[in-house]
Amino acid sequence: MAKGANQKLKLLYLLKIFMEETDEQHPLDLLAVTERLNACGVNADRKTLYLDFEELRHFGFDIIGAQQGRNYGYYLGSRDFELPELKLLVDAVQSSRFITDRKSKELIHKLEKLVSRYDADRLNRQVFIPGRIKTMNESIYYNIDTIHEAIAGNRQISFQYFQWNLEKEPELRHGGALYHVSPWSLLWDNENYYLVAYDQKDRRIKHYRVDKMLRISASDLPRDGQEAFRSFDLPRYTKSLFGMYGGKETRITLEAENDLIGILIDRFGKDIPVIPVDDKHFRTMLNVSVSPQFFGWIMALSDKIRITAPEEVILELQETIQKISSLYR
Repeated sequence: MAKGANQKLKLLYLLKIFMEETDEQHPLDLLAVTERLNACGVNADRKTLYLDFEELRHFGFDIIGAQQGRNYGYYLGSRDFELPELKLLVDAVQSSRFITDRKSKELIHKLEKLVSRYDADRLNRQVFIPGRIKTMNESIYYNIDTIHEAIAGNRQISFQYFQWNLEKEPELRHGGALYHVSPWSLLWDNENYYLVAYDQKDRRIKHYRVDKMLRISASDLPRDGQEAFRSFDLPRYTKSLFGMYGGKETRITLEAENDLIGILIDRFGKDIPVIPVDDKHFRTMLNVSVSPQFFGWIMALSDKIRITAPEEVILELQETIQKISSLYR
């Protein structure tokens, strides 16, 4: 038999056919495999295909032969990702706020290549989330990679930071001046990516919304803040913030009705102390960053919860309530 133009690529084409066109419900018989190889400029016959299948199995690919009705077909069995796992990843990408629409489609298209074209159709579905607003900063995809590289290389970074103005346009903060910080960690909270970094100028840990960072670049300067981050507890830091708004971290005491225990565990974890007060109430102590967002969370729970200590936080909440009340007189 004369060799085809791409005979040396036979195993690669064969693997491509198995990956793209077969699964348990869609096996290919030897004739169909031969026809597809011929279309790729590769000649094959029954005897050599059996040997090729064994070569692929020896290399680790799960080439399965099975009787289906009157036909005997072959397909690629186990893959790196199972279909339910890919569905989960597709849903996460599609529902993620920090990934733009265009990047979401690109990522999902790449995930589809991990399954057969039949299963790819099942992955290509829309996840509807009411009110979903995707980020408009296309560079966030690469910003995250730049930050990771800087952290791995123990390098400081510089960037510009923006906010939205009344014309719905991005407006650079501090007149476009560069921020210089030492990146230490990335975290995902409240559907946004945040950089946790050390600001040497202010000598404290700060966080920044990654989708609002522009023109990020790594410098040759080594990172600062080793001492600050040596005892830094990222999970505790995240739990203490509300909506990632900063504030003075304070140990507070809350008294709440018993049916709120689930809400507090969801927000702060199961390690919180729970001290019974009476048959209907319990007390707990938490570290939180006191901010208007924290007070808003407290007020949203109405009269079922109250701050009992420290006194300065109670007074601050009272002032906040009075200011809000004055707006509606």
